[in-house]
Amino acid sequence: MKAIAIVPGTKNAFLTDRPEPQISAPDEIKLKILQVGICGTDREEVAGGRADAPSGSKELVIGHENFGKVVEVGSEVKSAKVGDYAMFTVRRDCEPCICGHHNDMCFTGRYTERGIKGRDGYQVEYAVDKERYLIKISETIKHIGVLAEPMSVSEKAINESVRVQCARLPEADTRTWLRGKQVLVAGLGPIGLLAAFILRLRGANVLGMDIVDENTLRPSVLKEIGGKYVDGRKVKAENIDDTFGQIDMIFEATGVASLEFELLGALGINGIYVLTGIPAGTRPLTVVGAPLLQQMVLKNQIMLGSVNAGVNDFKRGIEELTEANQQYADAINKVITERIPVADFQHAFTTHDPNEIKCVVEWEKP
Repeated sequence: MKAIAIVPGTKNAFLTDRPEPQISAPDEIKLKILQVGICGTDREEVAGGRADAPSGSKELVIGHENFGKVVEVGSEVKSAKVGDYAMFTVRRDCEPCICGHHNDMCFTGRYTERGIKGRDGYQVEYAVDKERYLIKISETIKHIGVLAEPMSVSEKAINESVRVQCARLPEADTRTWLRGKQVLVAGLGPIGLLAAFILRLRGANVLGMDIVDENTLRPSVLKEIGGKYVDGRKVKAENIDDTFGQIDMIFEATGVASLEFELLGALGINGIYVLTGIPAGTRPLTVVGAPLLQQMVLKNQIMLGSVNAGVNDFKRGIEELTEANQQYADAINKVITERIPVADFQHAFTTHDPNEIKCVVEWEKP
């Protein structure tokens, strides 16, 4: 079968032939891969950045944002059948680990990630894995099913933030905490925009910040779901609250280290700030630390990082992706901006349209 691979540390991606995987255990499932999303991690890998090949191999099959159709199931599989639309999760836990099967919370660092760290990914015609890593996706959202993985990342960050806030405010309810709260989403790429959808579905007032013109696609999608756009070129990040008032939560999805510190200045009383962007490079920063730390103490603020997602985040993400398709159908359908046939996959790595939100490599139409 065909697969898209790299040699980690080199600047190239290539089409290669791999043996088609077969079910070898009764709890395994085989997917025909239909679509695979491209994100910053994939582009970093192809540019020679962070990536690890499986043990004993020089090559790594890339791709982690997968969507496919079940074509075969093992004899003990109960939760899926041939014909179901589904995806596999990304991270695999080490064993034993005190995190149990919550592999997104691994303590040892010996986890693997399909398409990223030590395990081949999903830019292939077929993939096989254990039933416990399969997440079913409703046929009603098959046209946007490939968004399930990035949606899960936003879900985890938001869900953790809400749980932390409600844990220290016993009268609060996790189901309603976001209603009426003002949330600043910094960075309107796929993770940030999908976070905006989740937040709006849960009743939050959303400010979305980026550095593009207001009449371009990403701000337009934000405004279509009831968010307000903030042009980061026209306002200082640390002063956003001066214009818009109390910021109850900040969802950071930029990966720009200097901005991540600046945003903290806008966080309100009892606020929570969750970071999902991963800065690159080693350039030193000058930070006026004392006022920021004073603010965090005196205003009861929390700052946390969030990476990857657990099974429950995937499932909740698919539920809210379905809700978004019902409530904001026109907007959610604009998030996938380009579907590229696998024969033209290089285009996904060599070009980056300013209006791109999510680019998808299409192995076969759903």
